[in-house]
Order: sequence, then C-alpha cells, then structure tokens
Amino acid sequence: MNPQLRIFHDFERLSRHAANLFVERSNRAIAERNRFLVALNGGGTPERLFQLLGSDYREQIEWSKAHIFWGDERCVPSTEEGSNYRQAYESLLSKVAIPQTNIHRVPGELDPTSASKQYAEVLKSFSDEGFDFPRFDLVYLGMGEDGHTASLFPGSPVEAHQPVIAVTANYQDRPADRVTLTQTVFNQARMIVFMVTGEKKAETLAEVLSDRYNPAQYPAQRIDPKDGQLIWLLDDSAASKLPRKLKGLKICEG
Repeated sequence: MNPQLRIFHDFERLSRHAANLFVERSNRAIAERNRFLVALNGGGTPERLFQLLGSDYREQIEWSKAHIFWGDERCVPSTEEGSNYRQAYESLLSKVAIPQTNIHRVPGELDPTSASKQYAEVLKSFSDEGFDFPRFDLVYLGMGEDGHTASLFPGSPVEAHQPVIAVTANYQDRPADRVTLTQTVFNQARMIVFMVTGEKKAETLAEVLSDRYNPAQYPAQRIDPKDGQLIWLLDDSAASKLPRKLKGLKICEG
C-alpha cells in the first residue's frame, strides 16, 4: 500500500474534508468523462458526511451527472433501519436534485445470491473498457474493529475473481446476509477514501497499516488501488497507536 494518512482533531473537520473530496472528485470526473461514479459506505461514520453533502455542499455538485452506488448492503428491505441505502437516502439523496435513475441501490429485499447477481449486472452496464464493472471515481470505505471493510470479513477468501459476492456474516453478534463489492472492483477505483474513527479501532488500524501483511485476518489490507489514490481519514483516537515509521505519511489537518 502507498496510502496518505490525514489525521484530524475532531470528527467535524474529518467529515468536512471527506465532503470536499467528494466535490473535488465529482467536478474533475464530470469535466473529464461527463459523469461521476461514487460508491458509498454505511454505518455511523459517514452519517455526518451525508448530512453535509445534502446541505452545505449541495450546490457545489452537479447531481444530474452523479451516479450513486454502494460498496455493500444488508439483505433487508430498503425501508428498514439496517439498510445502507435508507441511511444515505434519508440523510443525503432526498435532499438533493439527483434523478432517481442515477441511484443504483443493491436490491436488498432479494436473497443474497440473487441480489449479488443483479448488482453485478448493474455494474456491468457502467463498465469501463477491459472490465465487467466501472472504474469508480471515488469509493468511501470504513473499517471495523476486526479489520473488515465493506462486507469483506476476516477468514473470507483473499483472492476475489467476481466483482460482487453474497456474504453471510456475524459481526458483533449481528448475523446478516449481505452483498458486497470485492477488491477486484475497489482496486480499480481512481480514489479510495477510508474513514476510521475511535479508540476501539486503533490497534487494528496500526496492524492494517503496518508492513505485516495478513489480508486473511485484516481484509482492509486487500484494498490497494492499482492506478489510484488511497487516502485514510483518521481522528486522533483511531491514529493513537500508529507506529513511528508511519509519521512520514501523516498529514495532520488540525
């Protein structure tokens, strides 16, 4: 990995930086390719980012040319609280002038195998030359306390040959059927942004960013874009146990 580490003293500044990256990448992608393809994540960490994009930053984005995807999803109806789509819709997508045809949700109401096959077809319809899926302009990811990202969990196959897979996972005693994009897709993105906060993730983060490569145990290590940027946005707590040798990669944003 050749990541950039950007460390913030508070969550608000981290979230605003993430929103600025969204604006910058969308403007660049639309100028160069006349469309902006972004994959969102779920969970508590991106909630403030979504709120900001739906309010303070709303007018800075040409939403008619933005296409929204998800890195993973739980197999629940889109109206349920556990739906990543529902979270993003309520906090962001319902607040902006984006065409419904530009919102490409995972069909979580289906069984995971059917949902993954259907989503793979959606990705294929946006594919770049030489791929069965698009090169995303921007991907947001999180990292769990166990080192998982999206719904790629410890012990899952390190080699991924399909762009989308069905997953049954039990994380923090919350069993769920899921659909996830794989590193096959993520690693072709033009920019990947991890957002990681909290002291509970500090030890795992230090391992993930170390030179001890163990992608079976820490799936976040599988994310290594082939021809793109990898940026980690961290708060002070998450970064508190990083080894000294990573300081050269650190950009403290205040």
